[in-house]
Amino acid sequence: MQPYIPYTLKLFAAKGYKAFSFIEIMQEKLFFRSSSGAKLSAILSNPTGSKDSPIVVFAHGLASSKYNRTNPRFEKILNEKGISTFFFDFYGHGESEGLFENITAGEAVDDVLSAIRFLKERGHRRIGLVGSSFGGLASSIAASKTQDLVFLAQRCPVSDFEEIELKRLGKEGIRKWKKNGYREHVSFEGVKRRLNYSFFEDAGKHKAYEAAKKIRIPTLIVHGDADGVVPLEQSKKLSSLIKNCRLEIIKGSDHFFSKQEHFEKMLEIISEFIIEQSEKAG
Repeated sequence: MQPYIPYTLKLFAAKGYKAFSFIEIMQEKLFFRSSSGAKLSAILSNPTGSKDSPIVVFAHGLASSKYNRTNPRFEKILNEKGISTFFFDFYGHGESEGLFENITAGEAVDDVLSAIRFLKERGHRRIGLVGSSFGGLASSIAASKTQDLVFLAQRCPVSDFEEIELKRLGKEGIRKWKKNGYREHVSFEGVKRRLNYSFFEDAGKHKAYEAAKKIRIPTLIVHGDADGVVPLEQSKKLSSLIKNCRLEIIKGSDHFFSKQEHFEKMLEIISEFIIEQSEKAG
């Protein structure tokens, strides 16, 4: 996977018909603290320089990071519309503090809420949230616990990790995980890491379904019907429990939107939703 390279983007913006100006977008490397005191890494891109413009927090998947293939695309699309982006690494991921093996959904929920709190303290008020897979689970629960969001978008979100792990490993696999205290987790890129049994124990305490009933902001869920990691049925159930939610199903797409046409469609659907909701929130 190619590294995410910071850049400066200049946009040519019209003022009337004759006068024009350049808008320069600069990435800002930031660090903030979780409730437990862990130092979390983030990148903020603000194309307008104003804290009154909308800003979107992005929560990545398990064993991923803010340096993934999707974030640069969202950054460019949204920044060109005057919407700021905030990409951060969960505890134990990327450039954030902590050991990956100790991550839990509960920790991830706190990280998302800490990111929102950090932006509010910096003066941002129109905050949206986008979650992906594991980050989707954290985002669903976080959205049910805060009044500081104006919209929520989800990309193949996990709603019940306990169900997924039981189906994948079986009861015997779970028993071995508990006995050993950890199991081997293999990321999308093939990187192997330890993941403690506390992850599974915590999964039973953090499911999105009850949280969904408390979400009142406009919500979008995008999921592929060929997802072999997170069952589409989880998103169907989740969307039915959120009062103001739209579920978009991309036919033939897997969990990672591996085919380019599926990837582009996912970007289009989520970006259009963000832009539309940002305008309404203005």
